[in-house]
Formats: sequence, structure tokens, C-alpha cells
Amino acid sequence: MHERRIPEWLRHAPAPSVRGFAVLAGTEAIARGILISVFPLIIYRALQDVGVVSKVYFFIGLSSLMIGLLVPYLIRYVPRRWVYAAGTVMFAIGALLACFEAPIAVVAGLSFTTFATVTTFVCFNAYVLDYVSKIELGKLETSRLFYSALGWTVGPVLGVFLFGWWRPAPFLIAAIAALTMLLVFLVMRLGDGKLITKSRAAPANPFGYFRRFAEQPRLITGWTFAVIRSCGWWVYVVYLPIYALENGLGEQLGGIALSISNGALFLTPLMFRFIQRRSVKKAVRVGFLISGLLFLVAGAPHGTPPIAVVCLMAGSFFLILLDVCAGLPFLLAVKPSERTEMSAIYSSFRDVSGILTPGAAWLVLLVSPISGVFVAGGAGLLMAWVLANKLHPRLGQARISIEGPTKLYPSDPKRHATG
Repeated sequence: MHERRIPEWLRHAPAPSVRGFAVLAGTEAIARGILISVFPLIIYRALQDVGVVSKVYFFIGLSSLMIGLLVPYLIRYVPRRWVYAAGTVMFAIGALLACFEAPIAVVAGLSFTTFATVTTFVCFNAYVLDYVSKIELGKLETSRLFYSALGWTVGPVLGVFLFGWWRPAPFLIAAIAALTMLLVFLVMRLGDGKLITKSRAAPANPFGYFRRFAEQPRLITGWTFAVIRSCGWWVYVVYLPIYALENGLGEQLGGIALSISNGALFLTPLMFRFIQRRSVKKAVRVGFLISGLLFLVAGAPHGTPPIAVVCLMAGSFFLILLDVCAGLPFLLAVKPSERTEMSAIYSSFRDVSGILTPGAAWLVLLVSPISGVFVAGGAGLLMAWVLANKLHPRLGQARISIEGPTKLYPSDPKRHATG
């Protein structure tokens, strides 16, 4: 009698929905969005040299890569929910450390927030692959970006304005948002994900899945797209504000430009319709081609700084298109038994791009002004455009098999669409 009076949602946690994951991502966007335009400024102020800034990002990227790859190994001994919770707390600590503005504090704050981001990202993707079916991954990516739009649109410009008004303000807001993200996670009751019995024993070391990854060309291609797309964002987010400062355009321009660009996140439902009507392959190729060309124009020798900024902003619109579709080739190829480990490898794109971009910029700045970094970024995006030609033209479409009493029609285009 008493059990019947207990609400169902208390007795049995509801299955996490696409909307729930989107809300969680939107909360993270607030925490990261308000700092994304502030960190390049505060680090440049603290170190006073764009080359040194590139070195700092380079070594933090190396460390973050190692942490991201170790997360699956850690999850074997520590419940995944505790690892995710620790990541959110670590983000809050990093944001509070950066309030002090001393070079050591700023570098430590950037390190903590970067490590926290990769830790929660690995767990988030593992949860997504646990609870979201493959056919809904495109919907999830669109919803995730749409719910994140406010944080990524308002956050960058709000961050630089608050930084000018009261220096600790954006860091305090980021810390509160990180703790709110932890609260949302607890309310969703994701636990440690689904238990899947594997057909063979897990590797004895945290890097054992490199071989499985290397044996699957589809995973390698999808991961490469994610790396190059992220490199484009690194160039835009880190080096555009510094470019604006060096060319007398003001320290707030970077945040304003990033907020305007991220306003395109509200158009992600329209982008998703474009992907559905055309194909994942078409969308990926369009995104890499146009963004690459615009970055090349922005880095043209003896170019006009305002025109370069406009070109970079236009190119970022197509980077958002890539945010919607360029991760799908990897996610659609992951096997259920390898979710956590492949999520760690996939999440490494953020850290690999965090190594490649400042490392390449470090070398480019030895022989070129900062506009040369834009040229290098554009060249990388165009390389991905060429690689995307290998994608299957029907990637991401639903598979519907019709089985008759005596015969299966697996290849008749009139009876089903292949993925």
C-alpha cells in the first residue's frame, strides 16, 4: 500500500533524455563561455609575450592529453560519477585561482580548468553513448549546441566587460556555474552508466585501446576531423584577441567577436535540417572548405585588421556547422563495448589541438607576424576538406531493414536507406 503512494520517479530514476544532456551541456557552456575570452587577455597581461603564451598553452595541452587518456583507467577503480563530480569541483577551483592574476596563479587556474574540461568531457561522452541511441546522436548534437548557445553567445562579451568592471567577477560566475553543473548532474542520476559485458578482457594499461583505435579507419578519420575543427577554434579564440590588441583594436574586440559568432548557435536546428536534407558528408565538406578559405584571406600579407576580423568571424560560422556534424563520423562508428575508452580517445582531440595549435603558432611566430597563424589554420581546415571526400555519402541516415518470410533485402535502395 505504501509503495503505491511513492512517486514513480523516486522509486525508479527516469532514463536520461536528450534534453537532460543538453541542459547539462548548456550549464557547462556558461562556466566555460564566460572565461574563454578572458583567459587569453589575462595570460597575455601576465606574461607579456605571445610566444610565451603559446608555450604555456602547449605544455598545458600535453598534460591535459595525458590526463584525458588516463581517465578510463581511473574509472576502473573510481566510480565514473565521482570522477565527473571531481572534474566540476576542479573547474571551480581553477576559476577561483585565476582571480589572483599573478602569473603562477593564472597558469595554475588555466591548468585546472583545462584538466577539468577534459575529465568531464570524457565522462559526458561515455554517458551519451550509454543512454542515447545512435540514430539520435545528430539530434543530441543539435540540442546540445542550441542549449549551449546562450552561454557561448553572452558569455564571452559579458566576461570581458565584467573583467573590466571588477576583475574577479567572471571567475566567480564561472565557479558558481561549475557547481551548478554538478547539481544538474546529480539530479539526472546518471550513476556510473550502463554495464556492458565485454567479449574479452580489458587491456592491462590505460593505453591499450590505441591499437583498437588504430585498427578502425573510420574512427581515425572522425577523430582527425575533430582535431582540425578544434584547431580552427583555438586560432579564433586565443589569437584573435591578441591580434586585436597588437593592432590597436581594443581588448574587448575578441570577446565581442566571439559572442557574435556564437550567436549562430541559435541556428543549429536549421543547420541540422541542412545536414538531414543533404548529408553528413556534404555538411562536413562545406564547413571545412569555406572556413579554411576565409581563414586564409584573414591571414593575407599586408591585410587590413578590420577585414581580417570580419573574415575570421565569418569563418567561425562554418566552424559551428562543423560542431554540429564533424563529430558524427566518430560517434557513429564507436562499438558499445568500447564506449568509455573510445570516449577518452575522442576527447583527446581537444588536447591534441591544444598542443598542435600553440606549437605550430610558436614556430610560425618565429618567422611571421600573428596573421601567419591564421594562414596555418586555414591550410589545416582545407586539408580536412580533402580528407572528408572519403566519407560515405549516406553516413548518418537511418538503417531500415525489411525482412520477408523467406528473403532479406539488405541492399535494395527502394526498401531502405543505408547508413
